[in-house]
Amino acid sequence: MMTLPLAFMGIGAQELLIIGGIALLLFGTRLPAVARSFGQSVVEFKKGMRDIDDEVKADLDDDKADQKEKQSQDS
Repeated sequence: MMTLPLAFMGIGAQELLIIGGIALLLFGTRLPAVARSFGQSVVEFKKGMRDIDDEVKADLDDDKADQKEKQSQDS
């Protein structure tokens, strides 16, 4: 019988407990600070990706506008 995973990518409850135990052993009382820092890093990464996505979309829109302008001048 197959159990449903509690988290993404098939990680079950036992695996999460093992990962949590290892993290607790490695970081001890600093674990909340490490988790907070990791969360802030993820937020900054997402902001950077969103900025890059916005720049690419703006460049594509500019290219489309330039092409339309060129086509209207050729006609």
